[in-house]
Amino acid sequence: MTSPPFPREGGGPGSQETTPVTPGLLRAQENIWASRAAEMAAIFMVGDGLIGLLQPSRHVDLWKDDALGTEKLVKPFVDRPGRRRLYAVVQIAAGLALAARQKR
Repeated sequence: MTSPPFPREGGGPGSQETTPVTPGLLRAQENIWASRAAEMAAIFMVGDGLIGLLQPSRHVDLWKDDALGTEKLVKPFVDRPGRRRLYAVVQIAAGLALAARQKR
């Protein structure tokens, strides 16, 4: 009889002692998803900010009609490319700051 490929807990034939996983390791694994989500948000903010900075009118026009509720979000920027550019600079800075805060 051969031993199973994975150690069994609780005794019995072929059982082996297993070492408990440290809680810190579990926390690090859980935090990786939060870090990944923050990184994705930062990438979105920087990318959207760059497009809004370089092509403000085209970018706002894309989202001002029949865009599943985003019409209200872009309304302050319609026919105001300077305002959209200013917002874009803030958006890029916030995205870079968020990315810089990530430890991993």
